[in-house]
Formats: sequence, structure tokens, C-alpha cells
Amino acid sequence: MLAMLKASDLLSLDEMQALRRRSDRRGFALILHAWALILGSMALFALWPNPLTFVFAVAVIGCRQLGLAILMHDAAHGLLFVNPKLNEWLTQWLCAWPVTTNLHAYRPYHLKHHRFTQQEQDPDLGLSAPFPITRNSLYRKFLRDMTGQTAYSRRKLQWRDAWGRDGLSGQERLARLGQKLGGPLLVNAIFFAALAAIGYWWLYPALWLLPLFTWYQLISRIRNIAEHAVVPDNDDPLRNTRTTLLDPLTRLLVAPYWVNYHLEHHLFLFVPCYRLPEAHRLMVKKGYGPKMELKRGYLQVLREAASATADSKRGGSGENMQFI
Repeated sequence: MLAMLKASDLLSLDEMQALRRRSDRRGFALILHAWALILGSMALFALWPNPLTFVFAVAVIGCRQLGLAILMHDAAHGLLFVNPKLNEWLTQWLCAWPVTTNLHAYRPYHLKHHRFTQQEQDPDLGLSAPFPITRNSLYRKFLRDMTGQTAYSRRKLQWRDAWGRDGLSGQERLARLGQKLGGPLLVNAIFFAALAAIGYWWLYPALWLLPLFTWYQLISRIRNIAEHAVVPDNDDPLRNTRTTLLDPLTRLLVAPYWVNYHLEHHLFLFVPCYRLPEAHRLMVKKGYGPKMELKRGYLQVLREAASATADSKRGGSGENMQFI
């Protein structure tokens, strides 16, 4: 049974008040930062086209696509903007729909994950339950990610959900498709049209869809594994979720916007992403470090996740990852 642990058991009232401070300016700046890196990477390759700038652009853009999903995640907790309308509307248009997800559909699913972390009722349990797996199995998953197979499977599930059950009338079908897919299709069409208008339509398939279908899938899987797979104790709030300490290059190419501070996020749901490092430092300063599930680098986590001699038959396949 999941142990109960309140933020007030770990932090003083003043500390909690300092950590919970939100800022519309910071919210705007983070979204602007993500899109600046995306467009800047496209411009880099367009101006100096070569294999090195292409690979670099794919990695940076794929990471910022995950970054947009991370900012949507903050908005799902009401943390990206102080203004509720900005938190819901701007995040949907500039963060969620561009990467073909939906803030309002994601929120109830994700809050259930927080309520039942690593318990039978956790909707994300299938992402962590199969681990540890064999190294070959992990390599096969990575290969599916980087060849677009994972993205194709996700899009197919997304289309089937949008299509709905048999027996719907044509009008009902169109309404459902519009509700489920209209926003993502509209935003992506606008983005394609904007690139085409300046003579660079080819950047959309080459440096938007390709990163979304490859690098974004791979680093989303790594993030999911690092957050909850092979944790020491599913019932201990300090050990059923993991924080992974990372270097600047990994944060640029793999783990945007402090997503690696996942344990602190679970402990303090009221803390915006940009204050999670401060929450981590406070916890360590108070002496909780040895009790927390901490790792240095994703390689350390992946070695443990791929340490099995035979693949586990428990849980799901791990393909239904968040931020689809």
C-alpha cells in the first residue's frame, strides 16, 4: 500500500510558499525558448546543410518537441501560467497540439497516475512493470523508436480512438474526428503553410515530422524508464519515483525543462518545473538525499533496466507512452 507523505512533512511553510511561486513571464519565456530552439535549428541546417547540422537539428528539435509536452504537463497541473486562460488556451495551441496531444485529455489521466503512483490503479504502471528486461529487448525497442515504428503504432491508436465505435452516423463521425484530431491537424497545417510561404516547405517533413517520429520517441522512452522503472520500493514516495542528475549536453538533447527531477515533482505537485532544482537542493540539504531514489545519468538507469537474463512477462509492452 502506498505510504502517505505530505509536503508539509518535508518542508516548512515558508519553503513551500517560495517553491510554489509561478510567473506568467517565465511561462511565456519557456514556450518562446522551445520554439526559438526549434526554428533556430531549422535555420542552422537551411543555412549550412550538411550531415552534422542535420543530425544536430533532429536531436535538438526532437528534444524541444518533448519539451513542449513537458510544458503541457506543467499546464496540466496549473503551473505554467498564473492566468488560467493562458494556462489552458496558449498551452493547448503552442505546446500540446503541435506534438499531436491534448491538454484536456491528458490531465485526468495524468492526475490518476499521481494519485496511484506504482499501484495497480496507476494508468502508467504498464510502462514500468515489464522492467528489468534483457539488453536485446531494450535495443529492439530503441530500434522501433528510431525507425518510426513506435510513432506509427501510436498514430494508428490515436486514429482508431478518434474514429470511434461502429454505428456512428457520418455527422457524428466527423464531429468526433474534429474534436479529437482537429486541433493538432490545424496547428500542423498552419506550421507547414508558414514554412511553405517563406520557401522552406521541406523543413516540415525533414525537421518536424522526422524528429517527431524518431528522436522524440526514443527520448520519451528513456524518460519513462528513468522515472519509474526498476525503482526500489513501489510503496515508498521517496523511492517509487526517480530523479536522474544530468549534465548540460544531456539536458539539451534528451531531457528538457528539468524533467529529470521527477521525484521532486511527485513530492511537490505545486512546484513549477523551473523550481524543481531548488526543491531538490532543499531536500538534500535537509538530509533526505540518502533516502531518495537518485541516479547519476541515464546510462546508469538503463543498465539496471536492461539487466534481466530473460524478458519479464509482467505488465504491458511499454509502447503506450505518455505524450502521444
